[in-house]
Amino acid sequence: MRPTPILLFDDVSIAHAVSLIAQGEPVAVPTETVYGLAGDATSGTAIAAIYAAKGRPSFNPLIVHVTDVAAAERLAVFDDVARALAAALWPGPLTLVLPRREGSPVASLATAGLATIAIRVPAHPAMQALLKACGVPLAAPSANASGTISPTRAAHVAVSLGGRIPLIIDGGACVVGLESTIVAVDETGLRLLRPGVVTAEVLTAATGLPITTATGGAIESPGQMLSHYAPAKSLRLNALDAQPGEYLIGFGIVMGQSSLSPSADLVEAAAALFDQLHCADASPQARIAVAPIPPHGLGLAIIDRLTRAAHA
Repeated sequence: MRPTPILLFDDVSIAHAVSLIAQGEPVAVPTETVYGLAGDATSGTAIAAIYAAKGRPSFNPLIVHVTDVAAAERLAVFDDVARALAAALWPGPLTLVLPRREGSPVASLATAGLATIAIRVPAHPAMQALLKACGVPLAAPSANASGTISPTRAAHVAVSLGGRIPLIIDGGACVVGLESTIVAVDETGLRLLRPGVVTAEVLTAATGLPITTATGGAIESPGQMLSHYAPAKSLRLNALDAQPGEYLIGFGIVMGQSSLSPSADLVEAAAALFDQLHCADASPQARIAVAPIPPHGLGLAIIDRLTRAAHA
């Protein structure tokens, strides 16, 4: 298996990525959240290539990325609430699940056959450059094998998907380091499908509406599978110290071989989460333990990812 080339983000690498995407190939590109595996969202063949590279279940829909709100409204039906969220929080780490617009060119495979579409306007300059150069919406799930730790660096992508995709664009470490918040906007109001750095409090402030949290039921968006974001090793949560054979990831006053944030800063912890899990997974220890995370604000998103990782 030939290694996947890694090119620094510049005009040359973007042009190369555009050529590959036009041929139906997926390429790894940084976003502000995690690295994404981008392909032409209007091509069923391209979407199938993303699923094949990731080994992703086809019932799990993909997030479609677009350049701006106008491009999003060509694919999805926006009401006043959705427009308020877009105006306040796009571009950025928020995905809206909205009714799919009739005649939308997005391939049904990208939406897993649902009547809704998960859509986002990313803030990262590399993803924005790629979208503008391609001229089509891009489906871009995290650039890792399905169910494994999400990548926040080009090197993480290379370990997980090296030899299975034709190009990785290196834009450095992701600033947010946690997948986007996903919220469904429909006649019932706002439902939080996946927590993230855009918290329920921020969503309420933007709309004046309360947020309900989706529990159980059918998969409506990415990131809802019970077992997800998982390292190869077993994971123990709420650990105050390391047991024999464990790599302890600390937080705050709980010290470990490494720490999500010695100062107990949840923003710092979110940005470091997947990077720390990758380090722990590559360590000589047989198991991983993680210190307690406060169950409020951004801590809820971190706990969500850790709980899914521990369920594998």
